[in-house]
Amino acid sequence: MTLLDRYIVRTILGSVLLVMAVLLILGALFVFIDQQEEIGVGHYTALEALWYTLLNLPQQAFELLPITVLIGSLLGLGSLARGSELTVIRATGVSVMRLAGTALMAGLLLIGVEVLLGEFLAPPLQVAAREQKAFSKFTNISFGGGGGAWVRDGNLILNVARQSGQRQFGSMQIFELSDDHRLLALGHAVKATAGTNKQWLLGDYTESRFSDDSVETRHPGQLILTSNVTAGFLGLAAEDPEQLTSRALWQLIQYYRMNSLDARQYVFAFWSRIARTVAIAFSVLLAIPFVLGSLRSAGAGTRTMMGLLLGIGFFLLQRLIESGTVVFDLNPLVLAWIPTAALATVTLLLLARVR
Repeated sequence: MTLLDRYIVRTILGSVLLVMAVLLILGALFVFIDQQEEIGVGHYTALEALWYTLLNLPQQAFELLPITVLIGSLLGLGSLARGSELTVIRATGVSVMRLAGTALMAGLLLIGVEVLLGEFLAPPLQVAAREQKAFSKFTNISFGGGGGAWVRDGNLILNVARQSGQRQFGSMQIFELSDDHRLLALGHAVKATAGTNKQWLLGDYTESRFSDDSVETRHPGQLILTSNVTAGFLGLAAEDPEQLTSRALWQLIQYYRMNSLDARQYVFAFWSRIARTVAIAFSVLLAIPFVLGSLRSAGAGTRTMMGLLLGIGFFLLQRLIESGTVVFDLNPLVLAWIPTAALATVTLLLLARVR
């Protein structure tokens, strides 16, 4: 890597870091403000809300990095163009493809940062944040690894599968204990829906109740369960596919396929993570045709607005496709790559037109 390459890469990375810092400060402020209504519940204090906010910053950085890279690249390369440094560089015989190769080096470094955040830093820190918040707000609570979320509410132990909606959960197992910790009953509901007044509507609920010398069995039906555990709390414990690592998603996909279950949501989440990471390289390259063309003499505000519009468009397209994958039974592998493929196509076409 030459001195010129290091200078350009350092300029891009510095601008991306500055934009990321600004966005993370704003994101942290919104998260902390959102926690104000929950401060005072149980032992959840303002200091713990601040700690919860800080632990969520890596996940925010992971989700914002593609947009941040686009804005930061526009600002960094734009500052070089506005100061005529890119003009001098081009005048020395450096081609557009050479500039693209240098920018791609910065993109590869940022892809490494994205992988580090998404696979190693963000998931465990976010789990720690949710557990810290849950333990502070609720008492008699415990978590178990694997098999969904394990929660204790007095003499009831609940095992809840993944969350499928704001108030809907896949299934629920209920273990009822006596005061001396003997198992009194074991129940299972195919689905659980949170109601009002601390009540849950359990569908297709079956139960085995144990006595000294017999077992009474309840036939499938509906049951209203009263529990202090709310849907909001269980949402802290049930994993969202978007917040799982690629390895965890791949394991879930294999499990669902082995059991002939619908794995589209996890397939889309898996390939979407990979496609979004690859998109970072094209986000850096997209800045080159803009700063060498229409935005060469534009101010930082114009370039920031252009980056925001492109980044938000990419984000909305990805969310729209995610909804279509689940609702319309479309191929998740193909659809996960459509936003990145569109970004790559536009980038390469614009680069080919730069002179």
